[in-house]
Amino acid sequence: MESFNPFSLEGRTIIITGASSGIGKQCAIDCSKMGAKIILIARNEERLKETLSLMNNRDNHAYYLADFTQLTNIADLIKEIVSANGKISGFIHAAGIELTKPLKLISIEDYEKIFRINTLSGFEFIHQFSNKKNFEDGGHIVLISSITSIIGRGGVAAYSASKGAMISAIRSMAIELSKKKICINCISPGTILTPLMANFLSTLSEEQYLKRVSGFPLGLGKCTDISNACIYLLSDASQWITGQNFIIDGGYTIL
Repeated sequence: MESFNPFSLEGRTIIITGASSGIGKQCAIDCSKMGAKIILIARNEERLKETLSLMNNRDNHAYYLADFTQLTNIADLIKEIVSANGKISGFIHAAGIELTKPLKLISIEDYEKIFRINTLSGFEFIHQFSNKKNFEDGGHIVLISSITSIIGRGGVAAYSASKGAMISAIRSMAIELSKKKICINCISPGTILTPLMANFLSTLSEEQYLKRVSGFPLGLGKCTDISNACIYLLSDASQWITGQNFIIDGGYTIL
């Protein structure tokens, strides 16, 4: 009897942005273990090579360099990727930057930059995927949002807005993409111990640190907590789920 695994990603070609570190990196590693061919995208070639070295069947994957402040380059990037690798069947948008600035200091340029990288780049990928020649019918799309899009916290208005826009947009996108049986969902993580977050936590006083982590009943999250959810949302196991935002935060938002 053949074994049945509804979470298998065998035969899928999946693009992952932000694959050089943190959540994107872990998603690339873990999706490769589930049998997918991974297209890694980020700005830093050395880090992408490091990610590649940790993946299963490393010769089966490819990486591309991209600067998401330049949105007009994405169409050509997709054309190049599809030409070399065939149609895409899955997409994780994990690329992003964080910005902490009080309202009196934040500028329009700050908003524009964070929206380009965090939000509009992902939307442009989806725009390109709406073309049948680029993306498989029945494919899956996952955007990495944040619980800051749901809860209030001082100093992160631009970041929160960039992540909240994803959650609003996918509800409408899901309706249009459903005609091709494409599922699109968001994941909103709580505090995940990425290298970026570890650096930030190291700058806090003991009092600030305890205040930050005490709100998570299950403690701080790991990158694998998010990559496992992404595997589910990229697999056939989630083929009847679309337009949803999955909050994965160790219980933070229930308090």
